[in-house]
Amino acid sequence: ACFSPTITRNPYYRGSFAMAALFQIPGYVPPGVDQLKTTLLQKERADIENMLQTIKNTWRKAGVMIVSDGWSDFKRRPIINIIAVNEAGPVFLQAINNEDGWMWMMDDYIAEKLIAAIEDVGSENVVQVITDNYPFCRAAGVLIEQKYSHIQWMPSVAHSLSLALENICAAKNAENVVFKDCHWISEVIGDAKMINDFISNHSMVLSMISEFSKLKILGIAHTRFASDIVMLKRFRFD
Repeated sequence: ACFSPTITRNPYYRGSFAMAALFQIPGYVPPGVDQLKTTLLQKERADIENMLQTIKNTWRKAGVMIVSDGWSDFKRRPIINIIAVNEAGPVFLQAINNEDGWMWMMDDYIAEKLIAAIEDVGSENVVQVITDNYPFCRAAGVLIEQKYSHIQWMPSVAHSLSLALENICAAKNAENVVFKDCHWISEVIGDAKMINDFISNHSMVLSMISEFSKLKILGIAHTRFASDIVMLKRFRFD
């Protein structure tokens, strides 16, 4: 009862049952709650740490970027994610829950959390910090650059483009020449959203669509950058 029904879409969920069906294990008893919360959980974490160590071993030689973004879950609780990334792959470092206040919008608070992540990874291994392009994030980037002369702050390109498109297509710019040239983007997105809602709300139409495309029609959350582009791509049945 603790699992969402959408877990059935997860390929690992289906794969686990397919694997279990291949074997007969008479007398097998699934682990109890104590094992799941202690020994098995600790073993699983140790296995994951061992897999990630291969990536971490490259940080010293190849360098690493600290990437952070803020978003809200379905209950609108603000969360900050911090990830270490280089050419070997990403490593999730921390998710900071900020539902108790608005400190996540303060530059010194953001800088404090990022500096802690830099020290955890090893400041000598970090070459760049990437965040959203909000003013308080830019201010936090300045604080980090002042503390570490070899670390450069850079705004997220995806977020910067998202803000630029929002500004260009904003209704307040209706008399602007650029707005008139680009307004067709808003019209296309509006039409696509209407079609998306119609399909999602009619099971028969949705089943017909599923016959022609392996991709699902998704209602992308607004917290994701380029969410409208992701939605539009789902309407291309190649």
